[in-house]
Amino acid sequence: MPSLKTLRNRINSVKSTQKITSAMKMVAAAKLRRAQAQAEASRPYAVRMAEMLAALAASEAGNPNASKLLVGNGKRQTHLLLAVTADRGLAGGFNANIAKQVRQKAAQLTAEGNTVKIFALGRKGNDSLRRDMGASITGTKNFVGKKVVTFADAEEVAQEIIRGFKAGEYDTVTLIFNRFHNVMTQKPVEQPLIPAAAPNANDNAMEHNYEVEPDDGTLLDRLLPRNLAVQIYAALLENAAGFYAAQMTAMDSATRNAGQMIKKLTLSYNRARQANITRELIEIISGAEAV
Repeated sequence: MPSLKTLRNRINSVKSTQKITSAMKMVAAAKLRRAQAQAEASRPYAVRMAEMLAALAASEAGNPNASKLLVGNGKRQTHLLLAVTADRGLAGGFNANIAKQVRQKAAQLTAEGNTVKIFALGRKGNDSLRRDMGASITGTKNFVGKKVVTFADAEEVAQEIIRGFKAGEYDTVTLIFNRFHNVMTQKPVEQPLIPAAAPNANDNAMEHNYEVEPDDGTLLDRLLPRNLAVQIYAALLENAAGFYAAQMTAMDSATRNAGQMIKKLTLSYNRARQANITRELIEIISGAEAV
């Protein structure tokens, strides 16, 4: 059995850890409220824009002059996976779930005879995927040191994606990120960026006929790059909300586990202390009787 000093040190150590995890939980909860509000505010605009472009892509499918950003370049040989993760950890399986999704998608595409490239948007995703898929990573970006990710950051990533597509480095682009549902649930989703996703029967955009002014080319040349930035920015906001929710949940669990460990160690300490007192009393009584 450990000594009393060892047990006291372990109890103090776990109490210190509990204070840290409790503080991190409160910080994550405070940041979650703002991140959740931003994610929910950006969602309607991003969804509606994606629906509109899906409808335009369907209508332009047979047009040889249609924008390649909208309908693709006609090839599907090289795929770029844009993986969005957090820059920090201590959030349970939040980042690991995206890495797992990327690996599964890459394995599926490779089995079909395609070439897979990865753009890691977030430090944790880059660190995880580089271990076994380093050769496939063609780009990376993180926001370490930035308090708030802005739309300008998303535009930089979008411009880098567009540059690679126009240079023929890849044929399709798929965005993979954690969509925030609630504090307990963040689910990895895949969203096609290039070409635009096929419209669903439930899309509101399918109920409307669009009139484009001054002409299709001029408008789409400005709208399509902006749509990429909007979808990436929305994914970053969803990712931020999901990260703080996952971190808050993980730190709450760690705090409760620390409390349970303190109780067990305290019980062990009291039993050891009682055993020592009993032993000392027996020694004193035995000594007194011997005298």
